Amino acid sequence: MHDKIAAALALFGAASLATAAPTAGQTYFLQNCASCHSTDAGMGSRAGPPLFNVVGRKAASAPGYNYTDALMRAGAAGKTWTREELDVFLRDPGKDVPGTAMPVAVADAKARAAVIDYLATKSGKAAGAVPAAPKAATGARAGAWTEDKPGDLHRITVDALAAPYASDSAGNGPKLAQRPDGRLPAVPKGFKVTVFAADTGGARHALRAPNGDIIVSDANRGQVGILRPGSGGDRAGEMHVFADGLARPYGLALWPAANPKYLYVANVNSVVRFPYTAGDLKAKGEPETIVAKLSDTTGGHVTRTLAFSKDGKTLYVSVGSATNVAQGIGREPPQPLAQWETAHGPGAAWGEETDRATVLAFDPDGKGRRNVANGLRNCVGMLVHPDTGDLYCSVNERDELGDNLPPDYVTRVKQGGFYGWPWYYLGAHEDPRLKGIRPDLKDKVIVPDTLIQAHSAPLGMTVYHAPAGAKNAFPREYDGDIFVALHGSWNRGIRTGYKVVRVPMKNGAPTGQYQDFMTGMVLSDRDVWGRPAAVTVAADGALLVVDDGGGVVWRIAPEKR
Repeated sequence: MHDKIAAALALFGAASLATAAPTAGQTYFLQNCASCHSTDAGMGSRAGPPLFNVVGRKAASAPGYNYTDALMRAGAAGKTWTREELDVFLRDPGKDVPGTAMPVAVADAKARAAVIDYLATKSGKAAGAVPAAPKAATGARAGAWTEDKPGDLHRITVDALAAPYASDSAGNGPKLAQRPDGRLPAVPKGFKVTVFAADTGGARHALRAPNGDIIVSDANRGQVGILRPGSGGDRAGEMHVFADGLARPYGLALWPAANPKYLYVANVNSVVRFPYTAGDLKAKGEPETIVAKLSDTTGGHVTRTLAFSKDGKTLYVSVGSATNVAQGIGREPPQPLAQWETAHGPGAAWGEETDRATVLAFDPDGKGRRNVANGLRNCVGMLVHPDTGDLYCSVNERDELGDNLPPDYVTRVKQGGFYGWPWYYLGAHEDPRLKGIRPDLKDKVIVPDTLIQAHSAPLGMTVYHAPAGAKNAFPREYDGDIFVALHGSWNRGIRTGYKVVRVPMKNGAPTGQYQDFMTGMVLSDRDVWGRPAAVTVAADGALLVVDDGGGVVWRIAPEKR
């Protein structure tokens, strides 16, 4: 553990362990908060506001950060981050400030107190003036929100990649605004978008049950919920709480697929399952833990996604990285390299990144743990294509190399494959921050199938197949294609993402293109009113889009003629 914290301290410019051992609060912060927040006045951009000088600071007052309207109102009302106010907020951010974008609570009182003690020690003056709005680099409008239009096709190729640091690294987190009156997302001609469910809170992942129920997970509340469509199928009633008390639940899977006996749920560091029969609105009993621990660390990316193989014999679990680019793990693993890769798979990282940026496989009972592939920085969307049986990931690539580098992607995942992170990206392109560490991997990096505009943040995805007898089936040309929710950028001067795209397939493989399908949720380079997080297909054939920014599930169906 000390080796991991020493590496993190070196990365953040703090004192080394030789002079100052990390406090419990510092350890917790580095493992759980540092991917979004900085406590060092000299640090660059992050997805969240800087936290030096936070104790005693007025809420929503750090310059250069796009706070939510909820926190702006709290600041205007006089909310100040005293120790007591921080304790209340960190215990349950959404309850203290409804509408905040803060996704993670610190439920344990001792951990919360330790983090607050640590934050109270962090002060200083920001290095240089912070601009009111990020400055975009020349050419950065390519792929920006201003160009989005349903139906537009995009193709990004490896031979046309930008150079590292061709533009500055932006800290341009979105300011979540209210949806303008009457405004709806834009969809292609021939389709109509309506509200399927409102007031869904932090629901972020979705799965359709055989009876048509939509199962959703809410990591903020530690809950799994059920949305039941009404008799017409076009609107759901209130959400039923299926289970609560979970640890940042995200991934969901039913097994067996046709007539499920269990609902599997991925917590932040374990996998549990509940007895389940289609139609259940409440868990019949306590969860059974089938994988007690996924990795030694839980900080950084916290979504764990689940998918079963086509034959139902293998459970896949994706685990995102702990850091942006693993600069603190050192140059060598704790065992000889060949021995390390035999145990953890080709290209596996070590230190705090052990068993991170990976896809793991288990038997349905949680036994038989094995590695599938490495170098997938954050495979949030994961599925098994029902036609081919191929495993797919949608991957959030690394930050802080510039506006247009490197592209995110959707790809088939090969057994034993290595996809580059942290040392390389998109083939033999070496990350300049880790130059010369793993030259042996240069020619082993798999180039992904479909590249997506950098920093778009692809999350949930689904294969479009209309269920038998669906009265709102999409046209035949959509059958078998993949839909992906792009949650949207923070590390880009001009905003990108915040839409749903279609990945066309041909002969069982992606064509390399992607097409805008649902757009229109961005108001400006600062303000957005929605953030697509997941997609699934309803029993009537409509496409459902979980919008965790607006707390809405959208329904897209062909217009009736």
